[in-house]
Amino acid sequence: MAQFLNEDLEFLEDDFHDMIGFDDDFDADEFNFAVDMQDELYDDELANEINNPEMLNNDTSAAEYRNGKDMQGIPWDRLNYTRDDFRALRLKQYTNYQNLSRPRDDAQLESKESNRVVQRSKFYDFQFNSRLAKSTIVHFQLRNLVWATSKHDVYIVHDHSVMHYSPLLQTCKELINASGRLIPHQSLRGSSALSRVQICSMAVKDNFIAAGGFHGELICKYSDKPGVAFCAKLTEDDSAITNSVDIYQSPSGSTQVICGNNDSFVRVFDTDKFSLLNQFPFSWSVNSACVSPDGKLLAVLGDSTDCIIADPQSGKVISNLKGHEDYSFSCAWHPSSHILATGNQDKTCRLWDVRNTSESLAVLKGRIGAIRGIKFSSDGNFLAFAEPADFVHVYDVKKDYCSAQEIDLFGEISGICFSPDCESLFVGMSDRTYGSLLEFKRRHMYQYLDLQL
Repeated sequence: MAQFLNEDLEFLEDDFHDMIGFDDDFDADEFNFAVDMQDELYDDELANEINNPEMLNNDTSAAEYRNGKDMQGIPWDRLNYTRDDFRALRLKQYTNYQNLSRPRDDAQLESKESNRVVQRSKFYDFQFNSRLAKSTIVHFQLRNLVWATSKHDVYIVHDHSVMHYSPLLQTCKELINASGRLIPHQSLRGSSALSRVQICSMAVKDNFIAAGGFHGELICKYSDKPGVAFCAKLTEDDSAITNSVDIYQSPSGSTQVICGNNDSFVRVFDTDKFSLLNQFPFSWSVNSACVSPDGKLLAVLGDSTDCIIADPQSGKVISNLKGHEDYSFSCAWHPSSHILATGNQDKTCRLWDVRNTSESLAVLKGRIGAIRGIKFSSDGNFLAFAEPADFVHVYDVKKDYCSAQEIDLFGEISGICFSPDCESLFVGMSDRTYGSLLEFKRRHMYQYLDLQL
């Protein structure tokens, strides 16, 4: 993956409106965007007004949204563009970042291979937008930074911290502060103090939090216990980014943590003594590694057009998944452990039946950019994936991914997740002015209630 640390990835105010994205020839100095459209959208007086503290805490409820307020609180009636006009401009100007060049007839190939999808479905309705829960992004290619252990417990990354947000109480609490010196609470072999960790990857399961750092760090904490249980630098490699962390249960029943690093290694730790159980080398940087719910298969994705399914105990490659045209950065397993979804910078999400990997089961397209975040709902009925900015797509699994809901937003997306009961879908937005956490509530068709009205 690109060796780029985002020092100031704060979007809609500086970027509201750049809305160009990235050139194929990536230049870190140009990442904060070539075009500043702020002056075109609002004048200095309005810019100052929307940045005052009262405006920044301007949450949006479902009732306010139904009455015409923008769900993100963007005052379109006072800007120089309407929402529709700005959406059209955004679609026209946004350039997807890719590592590999693609053939000229690629668009035609995509249209032939991609699933035909009806986008008018509505599975989740807007519920609430909280400006209190603002997430930030360290590396522009890593966007798995929002997790929920219940519909009342959401975890996000903000600057150097892991935060807990309660949608019920509308409160935010810091659980990990890595801005200074981190000292592990337990004296364990391999554990060491860390300083100023820039958190770029995260996973949360039940009361256990695992966070990865830009310089190859791993931090582990129990949310109901004080201090950090374990922290260490996994490698001294110059390109050491901990690109992904995953928490899973092995077939033996033990909870384990798996890390995918930019040094081309996958490492497995237990959560008892945090011993290094295994490390598997690959021929390219590992951007995402996750284990199937039954603990029997390991998906490994990275700086390659191929995706790998391996044995999580030995690291032995079982199969290669071929079809993507660029590097992959996200994946998710269906609860059945039979279906794997992979997200790629070629702007597609591919579905694979691991019982027959000769070709992908389905190919789902994004609107403007790479697929950087993927989640299945715990009941297996929905698949959601997020692009780098603006769009989240929710698919009906039972209808063979041919029915979908498109959630249309503005700004960089830090992560998405379903609540374990599938009643809520959370979307993190990273932006200086409009950064927030949006909650969408599952729509139920209670026809018997309609008959009583």
